Amino acid sequence: MAAQMNILNNVDLSAANTLRLPCQAERFASPTTLTALRQTLAEARHEGWPVTLLGGGSNVLLPEALPGLVVRPDLQQYWLSQRQGHVLAHVGAGVNWHTLVMATAARGLWGIENLALIPGSCGAAPVQNIGAYGVELADTLQAVQIMELATGRVDWLSAQECAFGYRESIFKGELASSVVITQLVLQLSRTPAPRLGYGDLAVRLASSPTPLAVAEAVCSIRREKLPDPQVLANAGSFFKNPLVADVLAAQLLQQHPAMPNFPQQGGQTKLAAGWLIDQCGLKGMRDGAFAVHQHQALVLVHFGGGDRQGLMKTASYIADQVEARFGVRLEPEPRLINPC
Repeated sequence: MAAQMNILNNVDLSAANTLRLPCQAERFASPTTLTALRQTLAEARHEGWPVTLLGGGSNVLLPEALPGLVVRPDLQQYWLSQRQGHVLAHVGAGVNWHTLVMATAARGLWGIENLALIPGSCGAAPVQNIGAYGVELADTLQAVQIMELATGRVDWLSAQECAFGYRESIFKGELASSVVITQLVLQLSRTPAPRLGYGDLAVRLASSPTPLAVAEAVCSIRREKLPDPQVLANAGSFFKNPLVADVLAAQLLQQHPAMPNFPQQGGQTKLAAGWLIDQCGLKGMRDGAFAVHQHQALVLVHFGGGDRQGLMKTASYIADQVEARFGVRLEPEPRLINPC
């Protein structure tokens, strides 16, 4: 049965995560249909293997060994439908996120163009509620199809049921390690709705831009600021932009008037983690196999030869320095994947 489902043994996952941390999976499967995924999970239950889910590997921190079975869904189906003046994108979990963004933008569809060039698979997008340039996945997501690991049962969750927050969702909380995301439904629109108020996005665009023009501008900015994971191993933004009480933000602004700040609802203000790190003089700092990127302090890069323990040591040092200076504790954005 395992051979029919193409379950591989002793698979090196160092190329399956963009930080290229060394990791050996005891077993690995990449099912391409819901039926194959259900059979794979059934085999794992039958054999008593713990299951670890992996997407595009762009936002995870892998250990050196993962026992049991690592499952990386490769559901590549993608189609569009119409509903009440909107366009719905039905997207399999294995579809590359950036590919989806550029494909929908090229069709003149608005909604996710600000999220261009975010690495990873569509199935991983709801876990972190990915976001960039003033837009989050939650702004367009309508529903998520899931499969229960324990039963193979397929169900749907509405966007409200996903409990989205800033880089948070039910998939990191109540449903962590109990379901696998298999499909997304996004609500897009042909009505122009550019969101250009974040960063220097607006100055790069003419009036009345197309969604493709916005997506291409986002790509241009990201390429200038962020290293390509194919060239220099990284997981994009390593730290979350911290949310602090408005009172603390006001105190910090008195001391640092140039500090970027973004007022939020609920009496909180979002700060720019990269700016905080930069103010500590850590941009370009190297610590063994890891470093703070020389052009973007929010990104930690891996030059090779390191492991997760070394990376977390570097990250803890950075967080300690920021906390000592600003009284704000930074939290890693990538998910820590531990053996089940």
